[in-house]
Amino acid sequence: MNISLIDERKDTTVVTVRAATHADIDAVLAFWRVGAEGTSISDDPDGVGALIARDPEALLLAEADGQIVGTVIAGWDGWRAHLYRLAVHPDQRRRGIGTALLEAAERRLSALGARRLDAMVLDRNELAHHAWQAAGYKRDPDWTRWIKR
Repeated sequence: MNISLIDERKDTTVVTVRAATHADIDAVLAFWRVGAEGTSISDDPDGVGALIARDPEALLLAEADGQIVGTVIAGWDGWRAHLYRLAVHPDQRRRGIGTALLEAAERRLSALGARRLDAMVLDRNELAHHAWQAAGYKRDPDWTRWIKR
């Protein structure tokens, strides 16, 4: 899917949103080191490779001029829809890339049957809180994430 985004500095930037492949793993990991807030236990070739193998459409990439400029994981387990790793390169923010990624993720998850979406967002990532609120999401006071490593 090609999306034309207006970039006031360069007129128009064409951003392509597509599903990641195994060939993208190293580039995704390098992008996350620059564009994502925090790290995950799964931030390695095996973790990203397992995601792509299990659900080849889950990891969405935004590309401009052949470079990854954004990502989102739109996971669906048949019961719930989860959004992770919404990230836009710091030099590319506030151009609509995050919105385009979320719209693509929401379309994907809706087509799979999702009726509610939840997003994993770090408490300390205030910038992300604003982005998620602008996209119509709100913090759910009734749920807390519990994890075991």
